[in-house]
This record gives sequence, C-alpha cells and structure tokens, in this order.
Amino acid sequence: MHEPSSFDAIVIGSGFGGCFVAKRLVDAGLTVGMLERGSWVKRGPENWGTHGSLMLTSHYGLDAPYLVRQGGKPEEYGVYECVGGPSVFYGAVSMRFREEDFVPGAEIVSDSGATWPVSYADVEPFYGEAEQMLDVSGETGTDPTDPPRSTPFPQSVCALSATSRRIGDAASALDLNPFRLPLAINYRSTSARSACEACTTCDTFACAIGAKNDMATTMIPGLVEHGMKLMPETLVTQLRHQGGKITEVHCVDRAKRTKAVLRAGIVVLSAGALSSPHLLLASGLQKLSPAGKGIGRYLMRHCNAIVYGVFPGQADSVGEFHKQLGIHDYYFGHSDIEEPAGKLGTMQQIQTPPAGLVEAMLSKPFGRVLSKAVKHLTGLLVIAEDQPRQANRVDVSPDQQDVFGMPRMLVETRYTPRDVAARAALVGRAKKVLRKAGALFCYVHKIRTFSHAVGSIRMGDDTEEAPLDRFCGLRGLENLYVVDGSFMPTSAGINPSLTIAANALRVGDHLVHRYAS
Repeated sequence: MHEPSSFDAIVIGSGFGGCFVAKRLVDAGLTVGMLERGSWVKRGPENWGTHGSLMLTSHYGLDAPYLVRQGGKPEEYGVYECVGGPSVFYGAVSMRFREEDFVPGAEIVSDSGATWPVSYADVEPFYGEAEQMLDVSGETGTDPTDPPRSTPFPQSVCALSATSRRIGDAASALDLNPFRLPLAINYRSTSARSACEACTTCDTFACAIGAKNDMATTMIPGLVEHGMKLMPETLVTQLRHQGGKITEVHCVDRAKRTKAVLRAGIVVLSAGALSSPHLLLASGLQKLSPAGKGIGRYLMRHCNAIVYGVFPGQADSVGEFHKQLGIHDYYFGHSDIEEPAGKLGTMQQIQTPPAGLVEAMLSKPFGRVLSKAVKHLTGLLVIAEDQPRQANRVDVSPDQQDVFGMPRMLVETRYTPRDVAARAALVGRAKKVLRKAGALFCYVHKIRTFSHAVGSIRMGDDTEEAPLDRFCGLRGLENLYVVDGSFMPTSAGINPSLTIAANALRVGDHLVHRYAS
C-alpha cells in the first residue's frame, strides 16, 4: 500500500456511521483515513439487470464467510462489502426512531438491562441534519407515531404509484393511517444529478443512475475532495493497543495481499454490527474493558417477514417503484391485539421482486416457474422489534481461521417467543390489508438475513454491562469509538440507517470538541 501511515483519525468502514462521523472530522480540519474492505460499485445498465441484486454481485463477499451456528439459513453467509457500505444496496427508507423508542418498556427490555443513555431530544437536532444531508423526501402529519421535529423534510414526496394507491385505499378502508415513507432518493433533476426514474430495482440493487442518496454517491466524493484518504479493498485484521490506547491498525490490501500498519490518534470503528465485534474479539480487546463480556452480545436483527398478496391480475401493471407507504397503527400495540401486549413494529410496502431475480435466486426449474407468477405479487414488509438477548451473539472460533488469518466469525441468534408472536400479529394485519386490496391469498416469506443487525456492542451508563459509554467510546480504551448499528441498546421497530447517521454526527461533535479544540 502506497498510502500515508499516520492520520489524526482512522475510520474503519464507509457506511452510514463511518461517513457521517468522517464528515464532522474532515470539516474540523483533521486528517482522516477511511478503510473499506470492498471496492467501488460500477454504475450502469447492469445494475438494473438480473444479477444486480446484492447477493448475486461480487460485493457479496464469500472469501471469508461467517458461520451461523444457530438462527440462519444457509449456515454460511457472505459479507456485504463495497465503498458506501450497505447504503448502496438499501431501500432508502430513512426514518427517525419514535420518541418512546429511547425509553423502551419492560416487554422489550425483559431481563437484558438495556437502557438508552440518551433521549430523543438529545438526538433530534442530528436527525434533522442527517435528513438534510441525505436530502430525504417525506411529509409530516400523517404518521400517527411521528416524533416531534424542529426542521422540515428537505424534499417533498413524489406522486404515488397506482399500486401504492391501491394498498393505501385498502388500509384506509380498514380505518388505518397509511403514511408516506421518508426516502433518501433524489427527485430533483439537475445538471449534476439524475432524478429518480421510479424503476422497480431499488431495494437490494445499486442505483444505475445514482439517484439513490447512498454514501458512495452523496458523501464520499465530497469527503475525498476535502482531503479524506479513502483506501478501498483494505481489510483491517487487528487493532493493537498500548497504554490504554489503540496504537496500530493492521490491515491487508485484498487485491495485492500486501500488509500495512497505520496509526492515528482517534480510531472509529464502523464495520457493521457483525464485523465490528468480530474485529474487537479477534484483537482481544474484550480483555481490556470492564464491560468486555458484553462485546458481541445482545445481537438484534428485527423479526421480519414479507407478506405477499397474490392478485388475480397484474399487481403492478405499469412497472414502477412502489415502496412508498408505511403503516404504524400497530407500532405501540393495538386494542385488537391481546398477545403480545405492548410494542410490535411497522408495516411497509415492499417492491415486487423482478422476475429475473426470482429465477436467479431459486433453484431450477422451480425458479423459472415461480418467476412467471411474480407479476401477480405485491406485498408488505413487517418489521417486529426483537428483544435483546445475551445469548444472541457474535463470537470467534478458537481453532479456525479465515483466509486473512483472522479467527473465523461465529454467529448465534434465536428469536424469543415474544418476537415471533409480534411478527405473527403484524403478518395477520398485513394479510387483512392485502386481501382488502384484492389479493386472492397471501404468501409469507420469513427473512433470515442480518441486514438490520444492531446492538452487539451496546452503549449505556452501566460500566459493567455496556461496552460503550454515552458517546460510543469503548470502555477501557480512550481513543476507540464505535458508530455503526452495534451501539444500539434496543432495535426499535424501524429501519436503523437514519439513527446510525444521526448518532454518528452526535459522536463526531464530541470527538471534535475533545480532540480538535
């Protein structure tokens, strides 16, 4: 690697947490090196093609897969890796946690001891700033659980698709309150940016024209222009410490297999809720923290399912983007749901999968047959908030190494009976909406991936149970911070990306005040 070996700050990971904290540091004049294990995603017509979905691309890395010993299928999962992180392939939904999500009830916390050391009011200004930076489109006054806000959405919403109107009308007829999902998508056509073309490949696809406001499109080029050193295809293998500080970041160039040692006064870890605890455990840092036993524990990923309605005609006759509506009437529970009591989660429209993707993902000839029925499907994603459990964890193998010489990552998760009951309650209500919209019957697909993984290095005021303090500093090391979804004590029932971004800005302010003033 022909790169500088010393920086004011090193940021590991280029997703939401890494980019938003880097923005603060770069703006304050610090020299910043950003390390990303993946490469740039090429943009063009191929992104709209059959093999443009994340798990079918080269950015679903299988050279060092992690082993899911419980709670996953298949047993081996690849690692999402690209410049911009998962934001490049996400569905662009950018929601604030509800005000009450920062004070979760006993039905969610159970015996985990999870508490948020910050309130919604502490994070609210950063939510507004993150929305501005992501140019989120949305509207206020229609979501019955909407938290208070001090700033408006920077973009207005676009027109509803015919499919969305159909689902919205059905929900309204059932006395529900469908609302417009806030989306980090560019709807403004300018000389510098293409406006969204309302294609059907957004969620799990990179945007072919750069209209999705992901980190690789909206954040990283500007950070590089202002001095940040981006090092793609650079995998961090170990963090070395001395005197209560991280003194060396050991990494490898994945293309050349050459090794390097980098140094910085501040090290910010944002590799994701699986890879971040993996790196800490592989480096033995749990031995230095008074709450080291919590590193890798309390992993959450939401208890999700997609409920597809099968319609007599084409569910999307026009072929346009329709991940536009959410339903939060059951978010905090509902009078017609006795079990489980308390918080449940959300329902959101999901894009009908392209026929080619279905055929590619499923075995032949089943995939080919089922792909012809896709035109009759549209659905709702249900996101049930899962309880933090100490047994749900990321660990490292004592006797197996991956191709980079790191101990192999092991993952164990299991949903609680309450998690499953909450998902089932939401699935039942989603079926009602789809049937009201005209579906003949419904098919439920339970999601087993870790796309919403959070909580594995949680923050809190308890110095023995929470590895991170209120500013996401790792206890026991004075210059190491974690800003990906690992920091969350509870998962809420909402997509985590905007909260990761807002918290990273909050942590960035703390770092600038502490190290740059």
